[in-house]
Amino acid sequence: MVNQRETEDQNEDKLAEIVQELVDADKKVQLIYAFNGTGKTRLSRSFKRHPDVISEEGSELTERKILYYSAFTEDLFAWDNDEVRKINIQPNVFTDWILGFQGDERIIKNFQSYTDERLTPSFPPTTEQFTNSMGRRENRTTYPEVRFSFRGEDEIKPDIKISKGEESNFVWSMFYSLLEEVQEVLGEPNEELRDSDQFNKLRYIFVDDPVSSLDDNHLIQLAVDLAKLIKSHETELKFIITTHNPLFFNVLQKEFQQPYEKLDANGQNKRIYSGGKAKFYRLDKSMDGTYSLFQLDRKTPFSYHLTLLKELEDARQTGQFTKYHFNFLRNILEKTATFLGHEKWENLLPKGADGNPDPFASRILNLSSHSAHAGDELAEIQEGDKEKMIELINFLNETYHFKRRENQNA
Repeated sequence: MVNQRETEDQNEDKLAEIVQELVDADKKVQLIYAFNGTGKTRLSRSFKRHPDVISEEGSELTERKILYYSAFTEDLFAWDNDEVRKINIQPNVFTDWILGFQGDERIIKNFQSYTDERLTPSFPPTTEQFTNSMGRRENRTTYPEVRFSFRGEDEIKPDIKISKGEESNFVWSMFYSLLEEVQEVLGEPNEELRDSDQFNKLRYIFVDDPVSSLDDNHLIQLAVDLAKLIKSHETELKFIITTHNPLFFNVLQKEFQQPYEKLDANGQNKRIYSGGKAKFYRLDKSMDGTYSLFQLDRKTPFSYHLTLLKELEDARQTGQFTKYHFNFLRNILEKTATFLGHEKWENLLPKGADGNPDPFASRILNLSSHSAHAGDELAEIQEGDKEKMIELINFLNETYHFKRRENQNA
């Protein structure tokens, strides 16, 4: 019998195989969709350990082969409310470099584009002494904190506390500003003519879900901005982008299939990016923890609701329903109700003898799709609930005629 340790090792081996597939792909962009909890973060960690990517821990920018953004990037920033409201920035080479090299103007501009033009971050510098490799004492400027002010109608409110969503947008704006600088620097093919040598060894940019705190309008803006930044510079960088958000995925998929042209030195349009430079996937995790990477059809938009239905169909075939499958079903109902103009998703449920939505189905969906504990999402459900789930799946397919695909977008 295979023990848990062996199973985990096998899953890590499978992730390593997927990473190798991504590394071997001769593509400028690889965009991956995965449900929350599927393993996007584990994939990114495995990617960073690949021999072609790995960098020494704590190495200088000049030695880095990958820039990486994820929820863990936010761990570099922590609130300090003791005397003055501010965010402390953990020592790192990235923020000190971008602030020291290009200042804060670009960061402020990007941050305000996703929040409010009246909300302004500032970065008080600190000068400290250190001993260089020659044994000499030198001064070094660092940026250990950030403060925020808000410009009202009559006054400026200094040192305010911003929301968690605004904080996430701020961290992304820091990373995005660095990415803009990287693209501009590496856009010069001659290393001797570049403004900086800090990124000469950089090969990969890994972006893991930067959209958790954005509304749809800003989410679309971020996707369009990111795609344009990637397409508009001729660099050797390769981009891996993962997301659980279907709207973000679809906007990026559409943008990366469009070519990009710019005027050359002779005033002629030159195509510097073609749609063939991108590849699209879905990352799945089976009930036994095994990972799979499926390539998606380039010509078909990613149909999120159909993917959820396919997951439910697979669960019906195996009989392995868990509570998160009720989340999938409720999600489908909510989106379908919005599309059809119903005020409540319950209106799409089967009707009882009195003409009202089936109360048992509604109760099961409400109870099973709201859990206080993450572990409950994987808990097995009762046989009666499984039977009701199968009835609801059949009812949806027969009543609303969703397009059936045996292998959605694969």
